[in-house]
Amino acid sequence: MLLERDRRLLAEARQTTRTVARTFAIAVRLLPREIRDDVYLLYLVFRTLDDLVDEHHPDRTARVAAVEAWCACGEAASTEARILSDLAHRHPIPRDAVADFCVGMRSDLAFAGVDSEAELDKYCYQVAGTVGVVMAAVLGTNGDPAAARRAAAALGMAMQRTNILRDIDEDRGMGRTYLATETVQRFGAPEPGRREALLRDQIARADALYDEGVAGIALLRSGGRAIRAAAAMYREILRQIEREGYGARPGRAVVSRRRKLAIAARRGFVA
Repeated sequence: MLLERDRRLLAEARQTTRTVARTFAIAVRLLPREIRDDVYLLYLVFRTLDDLVDEHHPDRTARVAAVEAWCACGEAASTEARILSDLAHRHPIPRDAVADFCVGMRSDLAFAGVDSEAELDKYCYQVAGTVGVVMAAVLGTNGDPAAARRAAAALGMAMQRTNILRDIDEDRGMGRTYLATETVQRFGAPEPGRREALLRDQIARADALYDEGVAGIALLRSGGRAIRAAAAMYREILRQIEREGYGARPGRAVVSRRRKLAIAARRGFVA
């Protein structure tokens, strides 16, 4: 029986996913019931740390450090570390991937941009590829574990690259750009109406990562339908960017809920 504290935490995890990760929330409903709540809790850990860093919360450094301590020695001195400790009793949580995520959070604390596509790939792995790796560990894998890990990381990286392209104008409004300097120098600044060549290049890179990640979904022991649906729905953001003329106008490309549900339905989703 869940303790009252655990019930409140699970309720928070469910609500957080449904409120701030609406695409992912649709896919989670496809997961087997016995692991669905663990995925909600795992998402809460990663989302909380990311939000603390993005919002410059006073506790951001301490909370990241607490998760790093759990990775290093199993100490559970924060809510996020306690969740991970609990999940680790049921799943083989890869602590090295969680530690790499924390490295990504620390890089965001003093973000100064990235120079090359290789550096951007590294950043995307740290802040999102790692999430894919941990998620795959919770879902379980068959076959070659190294291949499953590479595919899970690729899918997370593809989604992060999609975020970057979707949020170009929003990030620039906050004085940030996550595009590689070498790419901007090659194609020009991503001004609305003048970014098609740049977006074509970046979309191709993201699509290649999606291809790699989706190819590895067959290695998952459970949850394959959910991950396939999540990948298809998120990838549709790239198609929406294309339909809208590759940033002909400023703003975020948005895929309607109806379209998301139609995509998910083709992957076996039943509302």
